[in-house]
Amino acid sequence: MSIFGNILNKIFHRGGAAASTTSTTTSGTPGATTAQAPLPDASSAAAAGTAAQAADQAARPVVDVEEVMNGLAEKNSQKLNWRTSIVDLMKLLDLDSSLQARKELATELGYSGAKDGSAEMNLWLHKAVMKKLAENGGKVPAELKD
Repeated sequence: MSIFGNILNKIFHRGGAAASTTSTTTSGTPGATTAQAPLPDASSAAAAGTAAQAADQAARPVVDVEEVMNGLAEKNSQKLNWRTSIVDLMKLLDLDSSLQARKELATELGYSGAKDGSAEMNLWLHKAVMKKLAENGGKVPAELKD
């Protein structure tokens, strides 16, 4: 699994009470199903695929990243600043935060600068992780994504 995949997994599966689900039904009758006609062409198939992705995202639980991370920080004996430090964020999630792991994460997320563990790289990584968490259904405070 990718490093970002591990981050996502750790946050989203520790969310528990912080996750709230939203669901939609296809009709007003509980348990009702609808038959779907065959798709006549590729453009209709693409539209159906897009609609299915939107429905899948709507059915996913929304995880409050801040609440999950604050909860982990409260239980941790170290004082870790996950809000600004990618190293501390990874430590709170009990993941490898070594330079090698951060280099791999930088490559995975498309960082184009020098992968030398600089403050610039680490700040970029933190913002990129927060943005990706939000893109994947995480509720992330705006100041952590900008």
